[in-house]
Amino acid sequence: MNELPAQVGVLTFHNCINYGSYWQARCLVEGLRAMGHDARLLDHHSDAVVQAEWRCALQPTLPERTAASDLGAYKAKARRFVTAIEHLPRSAAFAIDNPAAVGALDAVVIGSDEVWNFRHPWYASTPLFFGEGLNAPRLVSYAASFGNHDAADGIGNEWADRLRRFTAISVRDANAQALVGGALDETPPLVLDPVLQFGDRVPRGAPEGARYALVYGHGFPDWLADAMRRWAQRHDVRLHSIGYRNDWADTQEIDAGPEAFAERVAGASALVTNFFHGCVFALVHGTPFVTAPSPYRFNKVRDLAAALDAQRHIVAPETGEAEYDLLLGAPHDARIGERIAALRAQSTAFLGAALG
Repeated sequence: MNELPAQVGVLTFHNCINYGSYWQARCLVEGLRAMGHDARLLDHHSDAVVQAEWRCALQPTLPERTAASDLGAYKAKARRFVTAIEHLPRSAAFAIDNPAAVGALDAVVIGSDEVWNFRHPWYASTPLFFGEGLNAPRLVSYAASFGNHDAADGIGNEWADRLRRFTAISVRDANAQALVGGALDETPPLVLDPVLQFGDRVPRGAPEGARYALVYGHGFPDWLADAMRRWAQRHDVRLHSIGYRNDWADTQEIDAGPEAFAERVAGASALVTNFFHGCVFALVHGTPFVTAPSPYRFNKVRDLAAALDAQRHIVAPETGEAEYDLLLGAPHDARIGERIAALRAQSTAFLGAALG
């Protein structure tokens, strides 16, 4: 008789109105199901978190308020996320402070995203994401991150004690390696973000006829916007902003849902971003890209680039036009693909050993 597949709960930020959060959650749960596990997202709920998510979705650039003319597009984007999330494999909903309602599972995988970020604006220091109250013999972290909580700030004893309950820990950046290593005296393995690990789960849309470079993020520094405008004019490329308004782009697609986002990345000739998952999607598709990470995302982007030998793609005010032409017009260096392949094998081995 064949054994039943393991019941695996995936605990992450799947309800965020954010392309990266959605796709890392979807890729992880679909990737685990492809490995033979009965995986589903643990559908935690908090009224306060829902309110915070919608406030951020409609006013993403506070203290600068969204123009009234854009509110309809931001609302449409948020509704598309709600619909997409409803189609993901999920458990019954439960209160975020009542994990006992989840019931018994064979394993719980916590991650990816900033699940351990003590500075997250609404998920910070939530015991659930450290395994508190969960009923499973295997408690695993996959590609967990502390976000902008820097390694120099350490981990409090109560949180270190919670990490000791894990049967297997992996992280997605060097900052997290240093934090966990300092707390537990054992450096956890580095693994790929689920979007890179299970890149085959990401749709490959057909490229559009007109060439465009995708702009993903908000709050770009003026020097980068100016450099991208000059590059686009030199190469007769349209700058297409997705998910947020960037007035220096030629076109705006604020209301795109997560599927449309993946399709636009697949069809782009180049990409400029200050978000972590903007870099990840460019790496999945082999899309030429440049990034100048915001302070909130600096640790994540810096460590991703270092792990993949892709530091050259992080640009600065002194980056010259010839370098932009090369980075946005040529295939990725072969070493990047080699590093992804090596880390993908390491990530597969980790999940196989951790989940059996």
